[in-house]
Amino acid sequence: MKQGESSKKVVLITGASSGIGKSIATYLSKRNFTVYGTSRKAKNNSETDFNFVQLDVTNENSIQEAVNYVLEQAGRIDILINNAGVGITGPIEETPEIEIKKAFETNYFGPLNMIKHVLPFMREQKNGLIINVTSIAGYMGLPYRGIYSATKGALEITAEAYRMEIKQFNIKMTNVAPGDFATNIASGRYHAPVRKGSPYEEVYGNTLELMNEHVDAGQDPELMAREILKIIETPDPNVHYKVGERLQKLSVKLKSLLPDKLYEKMLMKHYKL
Repeated sequence: MKQGESSKKVVLITGASSGIGKSIATYLSKRNFTVYGTSRKAKNNSETDFNFVQLDVTNENSIQEAVNYVLEQAGRIDILINNAGVGITGPIEETPEIEIKKAFETNYFGPLNMIKHVLPFMREQKNGLIINVTSIAGYMGLPYRGIYSATKGALEITAEAYRMEIKQFNIKMTNVAPGDFATNIASGRYHAPVRKGSPYEEVYGNTLELMNEHVDAGQDPELMAREILKIIETPDPNVHYKVGERLQKLSVKLKSLLPDKLYEKMLMKHYKL
């Protein structure tokens, strides 16, 4: 640990090479936190305001090595932010099973394994905070994003249970669900190809363009960073937080209020189906 950093809380955040993760890591590093951001590929620490650690959330050995490295360097991990994730789109019928499994490996099993490797040390410290970055899409089955919705929804529900199990150790857990933000997730996500002659060809093609437009017109990722800091400073965080445009947050509320078929019609109209 560097001299003068002993009083700083230590943050480990996955998926910090771009987008929301990089914004959070940069923002916290400028506000009296010692931040370790991770990426699947090695990064030059001189290029960022925080420390970079190579980590692949789908590889348990990689997780163990990264966690051990942070503990050797900083002596503790106060906050884990599970941010690493991948996008996936396509008609469910035409989405390859191997790609579905890859999405779950990163978006669901990855965070669970991160938590598993960090918890023993937080328990020893007798405190800790775990923040799972999920998605507003995890609250509903979105057309042509059904697998993505499923991975994020699964993490939301699992974390509800996990949170209760670790309360006895003075370790807190919460979920933060962002809406559309201006990031590079659209370019990095897996797109099932728009197949010529497919019964989904026209509708899926149009929906894909619409989804990419939403991301391109999304909000500044720093909004998420500011919300994350507020949560860190909250003594007893809520189970769920939603961050995004008012309409996106309202859509979650409407799902619990409207009859299922009416809500389905609303979604189909939004996606022009």
